Amino acid sequence: MKEDGGEVEYQRRGPVALVTMNRPRYRNAQNSAMTYALDDAFTRAVDDQDVAVIVLAGAGEHFSAGHDIGTPERDADTSFPRRAVQWWDHTPRAGADRRYAREMEVYLGMCRRWREMPKPAIAMVQGACIAGGLMLAWVCDLIVAAEDAFFADPVLRMGIPGVEYFAHPWVLGPRIAKEVLFTGERFGARRAYEIGMVNKVVPRDELESTTLALAGKVAGMPAFGLALAKRAVNLCEDQMGMRSGMDSVFGLHHVAHSHNAEVSADPLGGLDAAAMKRAAKEAAQ
Repeated sequence: MKEDGGEVEYQRRGPVALVTMNRPRYRNAQNSAMTYALDDAFTRAVDDQDVAVIVLAGAGEHFSAGHDIGTPERDADTSFPRRAVQWWDHTPRAGADRRYAREMEVYLGMCRRWREMPKPAIAMVQGACIAGGLMLAWVCDLIVAAEDAFFADPVLRMGIPGVEYFAHPWVLGPRIAKEVLFTGERFGARRAYEIGMVNKVVPRDELESTTLALAGKVAGMPAFGLALAKRAVNLCEDQMGMRSGMDSVFGLHHVAHSHNAEVSADPLGGLDAAAMKRAAKEAAQ
């Protein structure tokens, strides 16, 4: 079964639901429409008793370039139904109130909601997995990366201490997390494997087959056992401070936005998508 169109495609591959971000023209940059389409697809997969494992993919050359901060389809001013947090609509609000309300729902809240899905999720990553793209991969339980995959959280260039779903110290370890944030530099799939962030690294032409084979192996385990094992590991991460740490850093994230707005009249510190891309190229030289 395959359903095309829109920001997200949904396919069934036996016991596997393949959920594909479908904005390849913009390297699958995440606007709010995509966020809610992903949530619809994940909910559908969770409710389908014949689905045992969910695979998250990105159409085209890249997994995800992060948050949509400048495409013609950016919809930050659009109201969507709130599902992740019980908070007011951001659209009639102003200043920090507006940004905090939106980002608590569509970024931090949604990522936490997806992390807690009772079915195992596997990210299938190729090309760019940048900033907000990291969040989408990190909420998955396993990550399979193509050899051409690269990762980065460069938002410190905006004066912001990391993306909203601040899992860095738990996913990367404190010292690598600091290096990734302090430099904003990309790191490749092989290093991601060496530090334990991804489970497998394979040639690009083997990415889908390897990911689906892994998903099939996981799907053979008892569904309730998988749900309990997933919850057990997540609870232990939270006991190690992950959830409370995210809450604290989310506040710092918005202090940075507010500071930028005060000193430059731009919550992103004057850096749009093109400027961030130029900075990344300069840092690589």
